[in-house]
Amino acid sequence: MKKSRAIICLILAVILTVGLGYIAMFGLGAGKTGSAGNIKQGLDLAGGVSITYKVVGDENPSAEDMNDTIYKLQKRVEGYSTEAQVYQEGNDRINIEIPGVTDANAILEELGQPGILYFIKEKGTDGSANYSLGITEEGAFEYVLTKSIEELQADGSIALDGSMVAGAQATMAESNKGTKDKEYVVSVSFTQEGTAAFAQATTEAYQNGETIGIYYDGRFVSVPSVNEPITGGQAQISGMADFAEADKLATTLRIGGLKLNLEELQSKVVGAQLGSEAISTSLKAGAIGFGLVCIFMILVYWLPGFVAAVALTLYVILTLLALNALNITLTLPGIAGIILSIGMAVDANVIIFARIREEIAAGKTVQSAIKIGFDKAKSAILDGNITTLLAAVVLGLKGSGTVKGFAITLGLGIVLSMFTALVITKILMNAFYAVGCKSEKLYGKTKKMTTVNFVAKRAIFFAISIAVIVVGFVFLGVNKSNTGNILNYSLEFMGGTSTTVTFNEDLSIEEIDRTVVPVVEEITGDSNVQTQKINDTTQVVIKTRTLNVTEREKFVEEMQSQFGVEESGITAETISATVSGEMKNDAIIAIVIATICMLLYIWFRFTDIRFAASAVIALVHDVLVVLAFYAVAKTSVGNTFIACMLTIVGYSINSTIVIFDRIRENLRIMKRPEELTECVNASITQTLTRSIYSNLTTFIMVFVLYIMGVSSIRDFALPLMVGILCGAYSSVCITGSLWLLMRTKFVKKKATVPEKKKKSVK
Repeated sequence: MKKSRAIICLILAVILTVGLGYIAMFGLGAGKTGSAGNIKQGLDLAGGVSITYKVVGDENPSAEDMNDTIYKLQKRVEGYSTEAQVYQEGNDRINIEIPGVTDANAILEELGQPGILYFIKEKGTDGSANYSLGITEEGAFEYVLTKSIEELQADGSIALDGSMVAGAQATMAESNKGTKDKEYVVSVSFTQEGTAAFAQATTEAYQNGETIGIYYDGRFVSVPSVNEPITGGQAQISGMADFAEADKLATTLRIGGLKLNLEELQSKVVGAQLGSEAISTSLKAGAIGFGLVCIFMILVYWLPGFVAAVALTLYVILTLLALNALNITLTLPGIAGIILSIGMAVDANVIIFARIREEIAAGKTVQSAIKIGFDKAKSAILDGNITTLLAAVVLGLKGSGTVKGFAITLGLGIVLSMFTALVITKILMNAFYAVGCKSEKLYGKTKKMTTVNFVAKRAIFFAISIAVIVVGFVFLGVNKSNTGNILNYSLEFMGGTSTTVTFNEDLSIEEIDRTVVPVVEEITGDSNVQTQKINDTTQVVIKTRTLNVTEREKFVEEMQSQFGVEESGITAETISATVSGEMKNDAIIAIVIATICMLLYIWFRFTDIRFAASAVIALVHDVLVVLAFYAVAKTSVGNTFIACMLTIVGYSINSTIVIFDRIRENLRIMKRPEELTECVNASITQTLTRSIYSNLTTFIMVFVLYIMGVSSIRDFALPLMVGILCGAYSSVCITGSLWLLMRTKFVKKKATVPEKKKKSVK
């Protein structure tokens, strides 16, 4: 790079960082477009809208019908936010909480009434039309019913209802007009009962040249013609103008598949679950942690460390702008995804700088060392990030709720971290060299390290890991016998009691945290108390684990004696878990698929399934060790538990791949099979500094968050710190030895050539 060009690059980097940083902090115009303050925040950070629906026509709905309805509503409201929550309240009510919005009426209008979906035949048994084209007040043509729903039901004109719809998805398919052009369609699948009913209805409609009207919430959403009898339980509705129209119809078919008919009971705007003080201290902790990481990088790597600090700063700015532009809801689990991606961004720079120092120590010039360092580091960075990105994509597509929110922020962070490490850092490094920063002293050299014999200690490492995991299982059993649950499950997993208290004055979230929450914690012995203010009222919703009769009476007494609350101003309801059984299944399925995808990718890239198997075993090891920590420490297991586990898996797989990449490189220069042990030890030793520095920088960020955060933040940060340490341990002490064990014990036997009989003459 020429000097003049390098100067321009550096000036542009300064302008870009300062300019985008200003936008991220203060925004543009009166609306502060682009500012971090405009990022959509979750219920825990900013509050939102709470809507309560009541079941109509069934005073005692079954648990199965309620669970099915909650799950389908959860899928529906994820269109507004991946962090929306749906849970049961009492016997026949369902609450929907959508973060980041303040207009309940607008949400209700857009969400619509979750009514019943009907597939209606065009004509009744007497040959009269069940619906016909009419003209709306706006002058548009629209199908309208000519008979009431009751008349259609009595006549047998309703072919099937929404409960017989198994699923619906907007997609693209080849046009049915005989061309190879693509068109937007809605793919619909039916239940076993629905398949039979739809087969009969489409057979009749096809024979008579009739349509089938899809009727929902008082209007026809589609009236498709029938081109052939559909008997396989799968149908496609075509004729959509664009994807948005197809997606809207698919969503309507899914929400219309509710087994219960609901009506709105009430709606309200609720405040943040965490007070502004908790949020501000968390932001300060993040800023302090990030500053410490930048200082650490500069002190350790000198000029490259300064470049990394600039690249990381730009990465954080781009992340904030992307969260704003893509309208992504940010919550505590989302912050976990960002922390993980920041760690991976730091890690990528550490890998590069370590390689540059190695090349300088090997006698290369600084310019050559920079080029070779980036080239050699690229495979480890790409493999580590792509493996984690694959997991993020699967979790985003198959997961729901918290898992989906975590996956979106993680995937975004990985893409941006790779860009800043492989593009921005490289440009800046070459630019600084071109303007005269050519002395080796500015870059440093790798000091020769004595190879540590990790493999010789593998029996000790394996024994320690097995012992910790066994202790974890023992505590899981003890917890089960003492409390009925293996872990200290929070409201999100177990449900509990939601108590609405009308205070005599309007308390702030900070005042509630200081005065009300300690009283409730003392009554319940539960540290996981959640509070929400209802805007424009003096009411506060207090959610705890399920309270027994004695605890409820004590709760009322304390509210009366300490805060002067009237008994009539206290109402309590039992609420279900916000993480439903279906959501748990979605999370498990998504994690299993993601693990398989990671295994296949590592197998493909390293052409040895033993690398993949070792990596997956290490992931299982880390999850079990952190699970043991949860069991022993009785740390609350809530929404952040899933995000914490996924973060740990991401760190572990990334660290493991860096070591495996070095083993793969060293295998190419290995002369004898007997050198395998030496190869593994050398590879781990060569990447040891990277393993320590990368995990240390991320640990610093989480540790500051733990020190400065409120209790809910600490419940999230503490297991994460344990997981970071555990991931570092497993990647250094377990995976290499495990791969070597598999390599030496499970080898392909060479085919033996049978000995030829000697010819003889008698």
